[in-house]
This record gives sequence, C-alpha cells and structure tokens, in this order.
Amino acid sequence: MMGKLRFYLITGIAGFVFTFIFSIRNNLWMTSMYRALIACAIWFLLAFLLNWMFAAITGPRAAEKGEAGSQREQDRGTVLDLSTPDEDRELMDLIHAESSSKENGDFVPLNPPKLVSTKDPEELAKAVRHLTEK
Repeated sequence: MMGKLRFYLITGIAGFVFTFIFSIRNNLWMTSMYRALIACAIWFLLAFLLNWMFAAITGPRAAEKGEAGSQREQDRGTVLDLSTPDEDRELMDLIHAESSSKENGDFVPLNPPKLVSTKDPEELAKAVRHLTEK
C-alpha cells in the first residue's frame, strides 16, 4: 500500500512541477502555484483511477488471494461461462422421431405449420393503400 501511495504522490508532484514550469512563463507566481496545485490533485487522482482500472481488468492477484473458499468469492464475476443450457428438447424429440421412422424404412418429411392469413385479400389491400397514402 505504501508503494502505491508513493507512486500516486510522485505522479502528483510530477504534474505539479510540469504545470508550474510551463505556467510561470506567462502568469504571476501565485496563479502558477494555484494551477500547479490543481494539476497535482488531478494527476494524483488520474494515477489512482488508472491503477484501479488496471487492477479491475487484470483481476485479483495471487498474493492477495486468501483461502481456497474465499477464492471463489473473489473470482465471482471474472469468469465467463459460454456453455448454453440444453433447451432444445423439442428439437431432440423431432430428431428422435425421424430416426425411429427411418429405422422402419418410411420417410416422413417434416411438416411445419403453414402461416395462412384468414383475412380477406381485399381488406388487406385496403389497409396497405391506406398506409401508403400517409
């Protein structure tokens, strides 16, 4: 922790020095000091945020991990499970029904339900004409 704090402070001081050097040429020393102090705080916070972001991306370190039981809790949200659940039961039943009919020697094609409109074609044409007029 002290190493991280030291890094943040060094980053803040570097921001202070750079801002003060480039600002003193065009401003009064008090204005340059004020801007340098603001830059120190901003650089400190940026270093902290970047370190936090890198730690979040890389995940927990092996040295910081505790027991094996708490390792599961620390790893929560870092592992992506790409396996899909077996929800294709209906498809599997159709395949098994086809294979059983093939064993009998009879070929029965799959007959999906047809999408048939029960509306009158004239009524549908009127609706399309009405929508295209607007």
